[in-house]
Amino acid sequence: MGCAISGSGVTPRTPENRNSEDISPARLTPDHIRLIKESWRVIQEDIAKVGIIMFVRLFETHPECKDVFFLFRDVKDLESLHTSRELRAHGLRVMSFIEKSVARLDQLEQLETLARELGKSHFRYNAPPKYYGYVGAEFICAVRPVLKDRWTSELEQAWQTLFQYVTAIMKDSYLEEERSHTLSSSRERPDKRSTAI
Repeated sequence: MGCAISGSGVTPRTPENRNSEDISPARLTPDHIRLIKESWRVIQEDIAKVGIIMFVRLFETHPECKDVFFLFRDVKDLESLHTSRELRAHGLRVMSFIEKSVARLDQLEQLETLARELGKSHFRYNAPPKYYGYVGAEFICAVRPVLKDRWTSELEQAWQTLFQYVTAIMKDSYLEEERSHTLSSSRERPDKRSTAI
């Protein structure tokens, strides 16, 4: 199935189709910040709709992502998710995070703290970093029809950069949390080989 509007040209990034620009850290420019804030004023009017479309698309394009969501793991009919209260609630939580991110674009230290906390919580939910990049692409697919003729390649680049920035921080935080738990687990449960009598 295509993007929310046919022929959008937005392709979710996967490890196979990343290019070298994805490797360097994303840098938000003043123009990116301005474009994101201006577009957010329009997007927030359809916030619940965008959240639902984003997750239904995510499950369509990357069905393996459903495994992370206990409530949606066994859903076969993705169309039924359009009216799911649970998906609406989760979509609104994600859109709330995006709203908080947009509000912190002028205070990147606060945005980084927010993204680090989200990365840690994703560790607790067992939602691994390999899925984070998909959300930005599906968000872009969901907002294009909302923004209509306001959508430009510069705006797309701005949103992509924001998602790259946030997901890189989330991934680092997730991995830090994972290492921390691995270390504390190994201290609490000694290796049987090293405790032989």
